[in-house]
Amino acid sequence: MPTIRWRPSAGSPDDGPDGEIPGPETFDPFAAAPPPPEAVIDAEELLRPLFEPDGGGLLRWRRQASNAPILQIENRYITGRLDLRAADLRVLFRFDNCRFQYPPDVREANLLGLAFRRCRLPGLKARNVRSRNDVRLIRCEVEVNGIAPGSDLGAERGVPDAAVNFTDAVIEGSMILTGTTIRHSTGKALQADRLVVTGAFLAYRLVTEGEVRIPGLRAGGNVNFSGASLRNPRGFALNGNGVSVSGSLLCEVDNFGHSGSQRPFTADGLVFMPSMRVAGDLVFRSARLRVDPAGEIVVDAWKTGDWYVDPHPAFIADRMHVDGNVELSDGLTATGTLRMVNTYIGGSLRLAGATVTVGNSEPPYRDRAIHLDGSQIHGDLEGGRLRTEGQFRLADVIVRGSVRFHGGTLTHAGSDAFSARRTRVSGSLMLAGCVFKGTVRLQGVTVGGSINLSNLDVSEPERDEDAGDWAVDLRSVQAARDVLMHSRGDGGGFRADGGVTLDGAVVKRRIALDGAVLTAPGGHFALDAGDCVAEEFEFTPFSAPQGRISLRGAQCGTLHDNEQLWYASEGVELEDFRYGALDTPIALKNDVAVEQRLTWLRHAARGYRPGPYDQLATMLRASGNEEHADSVLMRKQQYRYEALASGYRWVFGVGVRVWSWLQRWMMGYGYRPVRALAWLLGMLVLGSLWFGLGSDDCVADAGRFVVIGERCAVNMDDTGLEWNPVLYTVDLLVPIADFGNKNRWHMSGADKWVSTGFTAMGWILATTVAAGVTRTLRRNNGS
Repeated sequence: MPTIRWRPSAGSPDDGPDGEIPGPETFDPFAAAPPPPEAVIDAEELLRPLFEPDGGGLLRWRRQASNAPILQIENRYITGRLDLRAADLRVLFRFDNCRFQYPPDVREANLLGLAFRRCRLPGLKARNVRSRNDVRLIRCEVEVNGIAPGSDLGAERGVPDAAVNFTDAVIEGSMILTGTTIRHSTGKALQADRLVVTGAFLAYRLVTEGEVRIPGLRAGGNVNFSGASLRNPRGFALNGNGVSVSGSLLCEVDNFGHSGSQRPFTADGLVFMPSMRVAGDLVFRSARLRVDPAGEIVVDAWKTGDWYVDPHPAFIADRMHVDGNVELSDGLTATGTLRMVNTYIGGSLRLAGATVTVGNSEPPYRDRAIHLDGSQIHGDLEGGRLRTEGQFRLADVIVRGSVRFHGGTLTHAGSDAFSARRTRVSGSLMLAGCVFKGTVRLQGVTVGGSINLSNLDVSEPERDEDAGDWAVDLRSVQAARDVLMHSRGDGGGFRADGGVTLDGAVVKRRIALDGAVLTAPGGHFALDAGDCVAEEFEFTPFSAPQGRISLRGAQCGTLHDNEQLWYASEGVELEDFRYGALDTPIALKNDVAVEQRLTWLRHAARGYRPGPYDQLATMLRASGNEEHADSVLMRKQQYRYEALASGYRWVFGVGVRVWSWLQRWMMGYGYRPVRALAWLLGMLVLGSLWFGLGSDDCVADAGRFVVIGERCAVNMDDTGLEWNPVLYTVDLLVPIADFGNKNRWHMSGADKWVSTGFTAMGWILATTVAAGVTRTLRRNNGS
């Protein structure tokens, strides 16, 4: 391919040996000093080789593609206007180490290619240009200080004020802006709306002051801003609304050169890229994103009372579609919200090692550090060592993989620090070892694996006088495996200062609170597991919870508990709590374990509640421990009478207590019928001795009484009777049967009252024995 170098008109005294103008030995296009005279070139002279000898203007350059020329200019200061507007030239323009007086104008031109290397330009007008090869601005400096005289930047109605303007351009190659600096203090640095690049868009280490605007960009390869520094603090640093990238979009560290020369991507201003489509990965590893948290809302559309608006976003990518991974990780720092609402991510979203900070906003706005509502993530959501100041919100998100956070610190005191309402996770959700200042809100989450909150430390939750101060909200969650809130290893243990709620949760396997420390100031719930269902409850806190515990309506197959659970400072609500077995079964001869558990229930209930005792008895009976089940029910009746007695005045209360004592010791409230039989035998012995050893004064008055041995008969016809004190006592104690002794012997004085007492005791003991036998038969038939 021939190279056309600039030649002056014939006979010029500056002709070199071959007719070329010798360039200056040294020329610095960035120096402030005036250029040497030998470096100055007039733009019209520069374009003269492209004119036909008799032509009146720019004509078509007709050469074969294999013989297309390159117009190369080196080490020159180009004065006048380089005007190639609407030119149709099969020429590749290459400028090395040059400086321009006016912005080159290639608008609507059709060129073979365009390259600037180490050049200084006051602007570049390339709207609607078409290039058959690459367009390059490599290590150039484009600076516009206001509107320079004669620059025409921004002079046309409807044409944006941009230092470099590639609006609606078509580049059949790559666009390369490596190492270039573009400054425009009053307008846009780069304008490339609807730019079409069949190759890559490479902006390594690009430095701009002013907006970089590329909405509607279509790139056939990668778009790479690695190492770039974009500055526009009061507006858009990068506006990529609706860009379409067939490769990856990379805004990360540029590792070119030695280790000390590594440079991260930096944006001082909003990175605005909604509705973009990326066929590869979206990478912002180690990037630096910043907006002024105390400044004005930078987007006019955000000036609304919408609750879901983020007033100070550093990155907006609503409705984006990325087929690969999204990397906002590995040292990324953002001062402002990372907002990706209703997005589609075909791979994983990585936030590991990122730091996101957002300042306080006035109502109705919320301080969201990361906002992912309504998004779909087909891989994992990773956030190890994530640091946020502001809410992490991902409501109604679908994650096909797992959510994994470990060792992070998320702060949003007095509100939700992590809010994932109604989110669906196909794998597991892990927030292990994280520190939260604010509520962890997982209400309505559905998880295909486990929810792992082990070694979690939560404090300063959202305050709610009605519902309580929930540090961890797991209401209505559904987990196909476990919910783990236990202390493991050296991670510091699970701590919740504000209470944990599992109200309505459904867990297929285990809910574990082993070694947890639960605190709920103000008498609120430290743990609310009402209506919770799981195969196993492992409620073994490290210390007695400070606050109330609610197990109202909860159900589990196996209960693993300890003394600390039942000694919660504000008691335990146990109505309708059902469990099928204990983790450590109570042996048939282990009366101490039963007494210990009764003590726990007594302390937890803070008053008479029949349900917990019925449930304990049902569980014991189902495991074949009938005797201990009856012991529990006896204790329930004892507590019942104590509660009744405490509700009456002291006279009636004493009566109730005496009656309770008699039932307890004589028959065990009907649950110890054998004890009633023992009392009957004892009464039989006592009665036999009393009536056998005693005598009646009636025997001395034979005129009035029928004396038969030691006693007197009542009826003259009973002279055939034989006195037997044992049979007489039996007749008194058996209330229904009559053995022919009870009403036929005369009793007076003390004997009269003793016989009456024996008859009363007989009725009581006999009915007790009958009731006990009936209860036993009914229970056996029911089984």
